[in-house]
Amino acid sequence: MEPTDRPIGYWLKHLDGLIESTFDRALAGYALSRRHWQVMNALRDAPPTGLRDALRPFWGEGVITLEEVVGDLAGRGWVTEDDGRYALTERGLAAHAAVAERVGETRRAVLDGLTEQDYVDTVRTLSRMAANLERVA
Repeated sequence: MEPTDRPIGYWLKHLDGLIESTFDRALAGYALSRRHWQVMNALRDAPPTGLRDALRPFWGEGVITLEEVVGDLAGRGWVTEDDGRYALTERGLAAHAAVAERVGETRRAVLDGLTEQDYVDTVRTLSRMAANLERVA
């Protein structure tokens, strides 16, 4: 069977499931899930406002909630909250750096055998498909 014998929806769901399980295994040694990493990374890379909106595409039904993740990270002393604004603490930044190494290994595994242009073309294509559907939705 050729990869093109299956529709894009199959590959998107299959890949998402593989990414989820691979990241969860990679982060298990830190007792973190992919959602924990996404929150930590968002707090490191973005202003602390709009956290829920920034992460909305990654949160579906049946997954750990944002409140549970933030509560867990706060319990570790990695995140603080002030009037609904979250930030990584110094300990959180150090943990982020350690976890980022593991995440980098996983990302390299995902991209093995692909050129940078392959990746850019794939993201550009998926972005265009999403824009097409957003226009008709």
